[in-house]
Amino acid sequence: MSNNSLSLDFCLRSPTPDDVPAIFALIQALAEYENLSHAVTGTIEALKLDLFSDRPKIEAVVAEVDTQIVGFALFFQNYSTFLTKSGIYLEDIFVLPEYRGAGIGKALLKYLANLAIDRGCGRLEWSVLDWNQPAISFYEAIGAKILPDWRICRLTGEDLIKMGSLRD
Repeated sequence: MSNNSLSLDFCLRSPTPDDVPAIFALIQALAEYENLSHAVTGTIEALKLDLFSDRPKIEAVVAEVDTQIVGFALFFQNYSTFLTKSGIYLEDIFVLPEYRGAGIGKALLKYLANLAIDRGCGRLEWSVLDWNQPAISFYEAIGAKILPDWRICRLTGEDLIKMGSLRD
């Protein structure tokens, strides 16, 4: 059912605490799509706290068809020292396969682009897996530049603990 001319009515909106289980289910669906289900170790409760505490760590926007949440974008503020401006880092964007082709992904990115502009940000950025050609093609079609010279560096788990305990 996924195609480039799917026509349906959807809306974008800020999530509520009651939406967190649906967002978490979409995170799990994204992880399954990326063959990374084993990497989802977080919880609905932690996600809710990070979205809705007194000092939220993340923000989100959801896409809804009828009353069903069918897509989301989860993001947070970052900073560019070169631009000396804040930016928005898109951690995850996902639309259920049966709703792709209706403009939901593009609408989510347009929402974030406008949010970045409204906040005076210098950029909107995100990562994409090198094998995910459908996503890469989609991003390039909307004008995103894929930066081939940059690689993500990450410390997690025991490696993070080991690094944190190093003595000078």
